[in-house]
Amino acid sequence: MARSKKMLSKKEIKEVLKILQDLYPEAESELIYNSPFELLIATILAAQCTDKRVNKVTNELYKKYNTPEDFLQLSEEELGALVKSCGFYRMKSKNILNTCRILIEEFNSQVPSTIEELMTLPGVGRKTANVVVSNAFGKDAIAVDTHVFRVSNRIGLANSKDVFATEDQLMKNIEKNLWSDAHHWLIFHGRRICKARKPKCELCPLTGYCLYYKKISE
Repeated sequence: MARSKKMLSKKEIKEVLKILQDLYPEAESELIYNSPFELLIATILAAQCTDKRVNKVTNELYKKYNTPEDFLQLSEEELGALVKSCGFYRMKSKNILNTCRILIEEFNSQVPSTIEELMTLPGVGRKTANVVVSNAFGKDAIAVDTHVFRVSNRIGLANSKDVFATEDQLMKNIEKNLWSDAHHWLIFHGRRICKARKPKCELCPLTGYCLYYKKISE
């Protein structure tokens, strides 16, 4: 019996990405923001929460508070009450206020534009840092969130049970100038078709390539 494939070839990956590009030509971050700082705060709030919910919260929040100095007018309890519906609000409020202090003290109130500097901020892991440098500063980056992780490993763009290894594999398997776009294509596909519990394989144009589909179709 032939061993099943673990990952698509580079040629197949290119073909998959072209299909995704055609499927989601307008794909971009669904978080609403007007500055790198607003995106940073929104991305911290988006951990374990939907972009739709975060946008609803920040739509009101940013009317009064949209700079580090503005946020530091609030106590943890006051900020927590404003962002409570995003979940984990106590930890997020603490991290956001500590991040604001560091931005003022160490970065002249500006959001840093490198992954390494961003990851020194409380509540900012590699995924959040990648989102910010990609969307706010136009740098090539792949942020591996739950959708990117699931979809890329299902299709065969990566083969790992680890987020960091998945990011490394995607960076090797995808041309650098497509990293940021591919990140958005995979998120859109995960939200619309390749859902976690019930993927809509019957609607998916990638079934001719997808290793997950081939496996469940055997």
